[in-house]
Amino acid sequence: MTELPGNALALLTLGAIAGTYIWRWAGVMFAARVKSDGPVFQWVTFVSYAMLGGLIARMVILPIGPLMETPLLFRALAFVIGLGMFFALGRRVLPAVFIGVASFIFLVS
Repeated sequence: MTELPGNALALLTLGAIAGTYIWRWAGVMFAARVKSDGPVFQWVTFVSYAMLGGLIARMVILPIGPLMETPLLFRALAFVIGLGMFFALGRRVLPAVFIGVASFIFLVS
């Protein structure tokens, strides 16, 4: 690994901080002008749900790593339990994901 002088490291750190806070500031300015019930937020919500659904489907159907060694039945059953809890809890994503993961851990152990 290449050693950086102290000045270059400080400059790199300040650049990373500036880059982070510039985008945060832009997000605050943009969010102040967007209606929370408007079409932009609906689109972001739909894209978020689609990405989460796609990632979960990928983990269930085509897993990689240690998840590949678990039976498809356990993965599918945990998915069905999580999906059922999603609808039972009034379409709340986070509790449904936690319950699905917990049921998978219970099935595997």
